[in-house]
Amino acid sequence: MTTSGGTLVLAARSPEPGRSRPPGPYRRLFAVPGARAFTAGNLLARLPMGMFGVSAVIMIAGERGSYALAGAVTATGLAATALVAPWTARLVDRHGQARVAVPAAAAAVLGQLALVLCVHHGAPDWTLFAAYAATATTPNTGGMSRARWAHLLRDDPAARHTANSFEQAADELCFMLGPVLAAWLCAGLFPEAGTLVGAGLLLTGVLLFAAQRSTEPPASGRAAKPGSPLRTPGMVPMLAVFLATGAVFGSTEVVTIAFVDGPAAGAVLALQAAGSCLAGLAYGRVHRTARLRTCLAAMTVLMALPLLAAAGTGSLPALAGALLIAGMATAPAMVTGMGAVQRLTPEGRLNEGMTLAVTALLGGIAAGSAAGGWTVELAGAAHGYAIPVTAAALALALTLLPAGTTKTRAS
Repeated sequence: MTTSGGTLVLAARSPEPGRSRPPGPYRRLFAVPGARAFTAGNLLARLPMGMFGVSAVIMIAGERGSYALAGAVTATGLAATALVAPWTARLVDRHGQARVAVPAAAAAVLGQLALVLCVHHGAPDWTLFAAYAATATTPNTGGMSRARWAHLLRDDPAARHTANSFEQAADELCFMLGPVLAAWLCAGLFPEAGTLVGAGLLLTGVLLFAAQRSTEPPASGRAAKPGSPLRTPGMVPMLAVFLATGAVFGSTEVVTIAFVDGPAAGAVLALQAAGSCLAGLAYGRVHRTARLRTCLAAMTVLMALPLLAAAGTGSLPALAGALLIAGMATAPAMVTGMGAVQRLTPEGRLNEGMTLAVTALLGGIAAGSAAGGWTVELAGAAHGYAIPVTAAALALALTLLPAGTTKTRAS
């Protein structure tokens, strides 16, 4: 510290020779006792989330010869999950993660096994819908992991931001690797292999995750604040933002599959997930987070790149590069949005609040998929990329409403 002309000047001190630099934010994060153990189990349980849909479509279409039936069955499961997941999360908050997640995962695994048996033995079509609907009890393992971080790091906002960024990167990684693993198992072994392996991973991962009791948030019991998080001011506008953001993801996937029209579609979509994964990890290292509206503005601008590449050049390499860059806006928006949901959710209802956000995303994905498919049929695959741009712009517009609470920074 020196003075110059009466002005106090702080001089940065160089590290002393032989002294190591302080650990980075991710090393500090996983130095928290028990963090590595519950993260390993959670990642194992989360990987099947990217496997089940693809596995079901390949299995049903291969055995029954109908992609329409396969799509309807998976859509039914998505709708059932949207209805059941918030109730499962409420039970998790009230009774604890281990007491609820393990039986919920076991029930979901039984549903997956029932689907395999019904498909393999030629059961009536309605049994496929019933079996896949039974998988709606699958616990939101990503939300439970975020709840653990929020509990462990409740006095350290910067570390919570790093943890949320890591969790978003983990989501992207699982949804990038899951479909590839599922397709490889179903094609390389037998059609039911993807579903069976996914069910085994889910149950094993949840058991390992639930066994880490030292990091589990305390159950609220009946001490939680009454009422649903939906009654919290600002929560409904935030969920509307997640709904519009989900439409970005759903429409991009369908339009990309239609544009590529071949086995390379999975690799092209994986590039977008890779871009989001890398951006999420980088975002976790910054000390000052962006506003949600800023993240969504960046997403709107970058999602225009695939539209320009597809409609302007028609080049697959150009589209792949554009999706890689566009994906880099995804994770910061999701991390900031999830941080806002955590702040808005009443004490003792964190799992439920984050599951509502995931449910809104799933609804948006379904709506975006339908809108993207309709646009492809009407105007062609290249112009279908206008849908994700429009959805991103809608999400941005929702943050500009006077009643919105999304102006705040993620903690």
